[in-house]
Amino acid sequence: MKNLYIVLSFGLMSISLVAQNKDTKTADKLYSRYEYVDAAKEYQKLVDNGKGDAYVYKQLADTYYNMFNTAEATTWYAKATETTQDAETYFRYAQMLKSSGKYEEANKQMAKFASMAPNDNRAKAFKENPNYVPKLVGKTPGYTAKSLEVSSDKSDFGAVLYGNDLYFTSARNAARKNYGWNEEPFLDIYKATLGDSGTFSEATTVSSLNSSFHDGPLTISTDGNTAYFTSDSFREGSFERDKKNKLKLGKNNIFKATKDGNGWGNVKSLPFNSKEYSTSNPSLSRDGKTLYFSSDMPNSLGGVDIWKVAVNEDGTYGAPENLGSKVNTEGNESFPFIADDNKTLFFASSGRQGLGGYDIYQIDLSNGSDAQNLGKPINTEKDDFAFTFNKAKNQGFFSTNRNGNDDIFSATPICSVDVLTTVTNAKTGAMLAGSKVAILDDKNNIIATETSNGNGEVKFKVECDKAYTIQASKDGFEGNTFPVAKTKGGEAKITAALQPIDVIVTPTEIILKPIFFEYNKSNITQEGAFELDKLVQVMKNNDEIVIMAKAHTDSRGTDKYNLDLSDRRAKSTVQYIISKGISASRISGKGYGESEPKVPCEPCTEEEYSQNRRSEFLIVK
Repeated sequence: MKNLYIVLSFGLMSISLVAQNKDTKTADKLYSRYEYVDAAKEYQKLVDNGKGDAYVYKQLADTYYNMFNTAEATTWYAKATETTQDAETYFRYAQMLKSSGKYEEANKQMAKFASMAPNDNRAKAFKENPNYVPKLVGKTPGYTAKSLEVSSDKSDFGAVLYGNDLYFTSARNAARKNYGWNEEPFLDIYKATLGDSGTFSEATTVSSLNSSFHDGPLTISTDGNTAYFTSDSFREGSFERDKKNKLKLGKNNIFKATKDGNGWGNVKSLPFNSKEYSTSNPSLSRDGKTLYFSSDMPNSLGGVDIWKVAVNEDGTYGAPENLGSKVNTEGNESFPFIADDNKTLFFASSGRQGLGGYDIYQIDLSNGSDAQNLGKPINTEKDDFAFTFNKAKNQGFFSTNRNGNDDIFSATPICSVDVLTTVTNAKTGAMLAGSKVAILDDKNNIIATETSNGNGEVKFKVECDKAYTIQASKDGFEGNTFPVAKTKGGEAKITAALQPIDVIVTPTEIILKPIFFEYNKSNITQEGAFELDKLVQVMKNNDEIVIMAKAHTDSRGTDKYNLDLSDRRAKSTVQYIISKGISASRISGKGYGESEPKVPCEPCTEEEYSQNRRSEFLIVK
């Protein structure tokens, strides 16, 4: 049933006028009324009577696609595509194959779609990363998912928790007449209350908002006095007449209601509603200043996009604004939910690289970052949508048809820490975009590496109660490490201030801090790498300089052993410099063993030994 609010009527009238004929008239009329159950029966009769053709097969496939019957849709798309179809048919076919877990076959259909619509962003994303599924499946889960007891054997979706009241949309009201889409009753808004035991009460209808048409989902203001909700435009007598098929064609519209005693009253249609397009699935920011919603209004990038509109203090509204390509695609995006921080947006999309059907994504609207797929177990091969989150209860809710019917699930966050690192110039405070940032565990294993955005920022999600280290570097700056303390969750903010490289260059030598080695070892240490990066920068800035690296040991061990060890250290130093893009012709190295101590001593302290284990860099040209 939720498809009514995702694939709006704009995207459903896909019947080819050329292919229609007197035989398909009855089925086409039912299809145009969104009475898909009966439409499928009529198209099937045509097939059974030998009147099936590419048009009938496609209509059967689209009918089952709109009911999200993946098995039947896949069968009939396979038949339809035996004859060349439009590009969108191949995309839908791929979606249904993915929803059945047939990713290799889905890629074949996506390849056909991409060849027919090369400028479509969905096609471009596929070409850039066709085998994204293993990485997505292997993504570290951010939540646990569990079916919620408020679900029924009918469609239930769009749950959002305000205080202890869970509002959601359901087709469970058997007293209502059935809707031809899938032969379930019309939708109503319901409410269930969270008790002290952590379970919900039996759901009851919110009668003061419900009408004789479809109603829900809704969003409520922070003070609890204003509700915005979806309903049919028939509610206000707004519709278009299809005289040929004797139809009244309505749209989804957003309505506003205000608290009236124990119920709701003063229901008004929003001024940007229209009988030309639909608006639905509202979500009000917690500061009450912005209303997010989905619509197929003009200037949408796809069939349905996510939009926002300013809510002014005087009760008026600004002009609706499309959220653009960071959120919307040529496919369908719907069910926006703006989090308590007024910047994190959750939404459902069929146009992005997901696991199948509609997947749920998250994006930070404040920093220009890309939308992130929430991964499993929130997303599956089926339709997953309508994610909301209550910060006070630390509890999320979403809807899914993974069990064959639209049901409501809870989403409990797995304890994690968002490590937000901002890389800056230590002298000026300027943000350093394009910095290389890695996060390491307590054993110095690199967990992930990212490049900082335009604001010098990188965000990593890691486990609670563990210490980490941020390692940051950028050309022209000294690399450094920064500790991340253990925390119980939430966000850890780290400022990685990097010192600009300031190297002393004499006519005969490049003077760095000594490149110390661990006792009896020749590998480059992390601290040594930071210093060698300064040398690399000098050599890149002065492309005629040729360097000879001298490596030294302390006096422990035999002369021969120390000479061999220092030679290995010299070679390690040279190889590190070459690995950073410096030509091998510009760097050489030689070991001097213990023959040239920096600190002559006998016996030596540990500090004196460490100073003698070093590298030096002479300018030979």
